[in-house]
Amino acid sequence: MKQTIQERLTVLRQVMKEQGIHAFIFPSSDPHNSEYVAEHWKGREWISGFNGSAGTAVVTLKHAALWTDSRYFIAAAEQLAGTEYLLMKDRLPDTPSISEWIAQKLSDYESPVVGVDGTVNTYAYLCELINELNIATFVTNLDPLATVWNDRPSIPKDKIVLHSLEYAGEPTTSKINRIREYLQAHHADGLLVTALDEIAWTLNLRGKDVHCNPVFVSYLLISQDSVMFFVNEEKLPDDVRNYLLEEAVSVEPYEAVLDKVKGYKGRKLLMDPTSVNYNLVTAVDKTKRILGVSPIPMMKAVKNKTEQDGFRAAMLRDGIAMVKFLAWLKPAVEAGGQTEITLDEHLTALRAEQPLFKGISFDTIVGYEAHGAIVHYEATPETDIPVKPYGLVLIDSGAQYQDGTTDITRTIALGSLTEEQRRVYTLVLKGHIQLDMCRFPDGACGSQIDAIARESMWREGYNYMHGTGHGVGSYLNVHEGPHQIRMEWKPAPLHAGMTVTDEPGLYLEGKFGVRIENTLLIVPSETTPFGKFLKFETLTLAPIDTTPIIQDMLTPEELTWLNNYHHRVYETLSPYLEKNEKKWLEEATRPL
Repeated sequence: MKQTIQERLTVLRQVMKEQGIHAFIFPSSDPHNSEYVAEHWKGREWISGFNGSAGTAVVTLKHAALWTDSRYFIAAAEQLAGTEYLLMKDRLPDTPSISEWIAQKLSDYESPVVGVDGTVNTYAYLCELINELNIATFVTNLDPLATVWNDRPSIPKDKIVLHSLEYAGEPTTSKINRIREYLQAHHADGLLVTALDEIAWTLNLRGKDVHCNPVFVSYLLISQDSVMFFVNEEKLPDDVRNYLLEEAVSVEPYEAVLDKVKGYKGRKLLMDPTSVNYNLVTAVDKTKRILGVSPIPMMKAVKNKTEQDGFRAAMLRDGIAMVKFLAWLKPAVEAGGQTEITLDEHLTALRAEQPLFKGISFDTIVGYEAHGAIVHYEATPETDIPVKPYGLVLIDSGAQYQDGTTDITRTIALGSLTEEQRRVYTLVLKGHIQLDMCRFPDGACGSQIDAIARESMWREGYNYMHGTGHGVGSYLNVHEGPHQIRMEWKPAPLHAGMTVTDEPGLYLEGKFGVRIENTLLIVPSETTPFGKFLKFETLTLAPIDTTPIIQDMLTPEELTWLNNYHHRVYETLSPYLEKNEKKWLEEATRPL
């Protein structure tokens, strides 16, 4: 692999020289600004060897560097070892930005040229980069991977399927009408939709073009009098084709979107610059552009009653699978022969037994001891290690069910622990509980409540660099915006009906990691003279390991929360369990 990466860099640099380009930037995204992308667009992974979901590679004629966030610092360092890539730890004070680094490396050139593929970078990002790197000329119409990636996978052609009203809860016609009302109120008559989960939600369709994400490669152009769906027609079975006809949605070739927006006949076309790629935005006449926020992410984030009930049903089945797994775990580890991969396989198999299971919602993270400190660790045959009856194993997993998407993390003690492990575990649990108990005004944002999960850790000098919570799709992407709970400023408001995770963690490199995660639903709390207040309903149903807890560190309120949660878990799940599983759950949820 290491030699292959160098060979790829050599071929790429030859193309760069031929095109007169001094630096080329490879993001992690696709033409739809997806977090997770189809194999065809994994160019950053192909050119660097780093396979994390977030990162940007920059290659100059003499240097190479890769930026990624704290979730991947350890994994990236391992995967880049032996290559010429320099790891840039994003958001740390001493790490130069991409534009700063490029400016430094190209300072010897009188007229430096920077290449980017304008189809896989958003308009907002490229405009910012062009402004920061005003010493360089940018070329935005080149995809060198089309030349140097000889065995590049094709764009997926998997079939699209209907997502019935039984699970969607709102007809496509209703969603289109709401979008059109928004457009009228914002002085636009059209909307270009490029985000794949937004298209799937709007049309009540699902696909399998992206691993773990039930979406399909396409574009959508909504105007006041038409809806155009840009997609490879091979992907449309007869029932989907007939459905689109009934919904007055016309089908156009996927590649035709550029010409259609160039020749847009309406007055004003709304495009979200943080979502739509640079080439599509710049193809539209400036007099016809409105750059603004798409209404769909917020509409999609607020789940209707059918979707909320679907989440509860999915979490029930997921909880049954989790209890079966947890009851099996310790005896299996004590018997020997278990590894990180075998734990992953067993948990996935138990989920697959549940009705409406459609697959996992992300690649399962099973990190034993030191691997638990690698935030987005994924075991491979090369890294897989035996799991033994001592220490901590961190398991972050989830499933796609036809009525909901799940995301849960549990850290489990497999035997004897150090005092440090117990203390860190209890601090993470305190943060998890405190956020779950939070009450906040309607419209507050996640950045305003993030500190609630961190306060106990901060008091003892601990912190974690990832977000505390993200939205979860309704049989859609496991990571869903626009709202988040994190330290960085994210102004998207929180409203009743939104799902969000609660997942604080602490990671001690080379030792162990702890994360505890439930998925929550935001619901009304009360109305006071100061306005409407909201609270969380915990959707996830699975016991939290009590054996590592230092009980004296929990407040009476936190202890009450934990006992009440475990009582609910037992009462809800026990009727569906076998006798031995029910007995295990009774012990696991025994009040402290």
